[in-house]
Amino acid sequence: MLRKLLPLLILALGIGGFVALKATRPKPDPVVPQERVWRVETVTVTPAVHSPVLNLFGRVEAPDRVRAAAPVAGRLLEVRVRDGDLVAQGDLLARLDPADLEPRLAQARAELTREQLRLTHDRQALEQERALLALAEAALGRSEKVQSQKLGTASDVDLAREQLARTRLAVTLREQAIAEHPARLASLEAKLAEAERDAARAQIKAPFDARIGTVEAGAGDQLQPNQTILTLYPVDGLYLRAKIPGSRGEELRAALAAGQRLTARANHAGRPFSAVLARLAGEADARGVDALLKVEPGSDLPLGAFVDLVLQRPAMPDTIALPFAALNGGARVFAVNEGRLQGITVERVGEVMEHGASEVLVRAAGLGPGTRVMITHLPNAVDGLKVQEVPERKTAAAQPPIGSATAERAEHMP
Repeated sequence: MLRKLLPLLILALGIGGFVALKATRPKPDPVVPQERVWRVETVTVTPAVHSPVLNLFGRVEAPDRVRAAAPVAGRLLEVRVRDGDLVAQGDLLARLDPADLEPRLAQARAELTREQLRLTHDRQALEQERALLALAEAALGRSEKVQSQKLGTASDVDLAREQLARTRLAVTLREQAIAEHPARLASLEAKLAEAERDAARAQIKAPFDARIGTVEAGAGDQLQPNQTILTLYPVDGLYLRAKIPGSRGEELRAALAAGQRLTARANHAGRPFSAVLARLAGEADARGVDALLKVEPGSDLPLGAFVDLVLQRPAMPDTIALPFAALNGGARVFAVNEGRLQGITVERVGEVMEHGASEVLVRAAGLGPGTRVMITHLPNAVDGLKVQEVPERKTAAAQPPIGSATAERAEHMP
């Protein structure tokens, strides 16, 4: 009997001990849930006047580039410059063979002299022909008088009349030749001036301080009329042609009409230079409208070079410069109000360069003076999210923009 009851007794004691231990166990403290707090960086913003910038890509051009060509067919005697040479105004660049131009000049002078002599001879001949006309008229009168007295024949009168008509025709033709003399003289003088001009152009000289672009002919070449010998462009007449987005075209056109001076900063081969917006093209395409910016003198840029430039746009009031990390979704920022995030929709009006850093320029009615804006990029940022501000920066422009590395370092506390 004892052997049968012993296992039951042990089982009862184990159950009793378990119940006693469970009844006497200590009670844990109740768990109180806590909201996570995200540490973020903020800046205090104040709307002000900012000048946004526009990043462009331009090409160096010379609208006043000159193409020096042969005035007439002839042989090129010499070329004194090479590609890229700097020349001063009046320097001799190339020379054509004078033997190809002097015969035309001599012929034009001879024809002009002949016309002047012809006028003198025509005037002398006119006096003689008028005297002959008077004699012919007198002879006709005598013939008619003799015929009226029945002493002459009708054929004598006809011969006198024929002679008078011929004399009158000669006088008329001579007077016409004298009347046409000024027109013939002007035509010959024009031909002489053209020949003198071509002869003077045989020596091709620089019309201004310039740089040689390309030399397309060499000494000894037989040139045709208007065949290009070389090209040159003024060293202080360089422009940058850049494509402006269509959304910015009217803004810049209005600024130019108002007389605003919009400058651009650029760099070529490690050398910085500046340019001023001169005008906008009258035609546009799907990519935008062309803008021409005059390069400041002394930049010494090669024609056709491509450069990156930053164009200053007209100043915009009531705008705020923020790091790009402050944007969420492209057109939304978060203000910090009593430790909570508050989303504000903003209008992006461009970019601005502040202390060497590029920042986004925004405008919003909800961003008043003294508003603290989060500049740490939080992927999970929503309205009402609890945050803790780290030591505040003085201004948004005085610090470089905060990138994704800052967001990755953001800590949260239980």
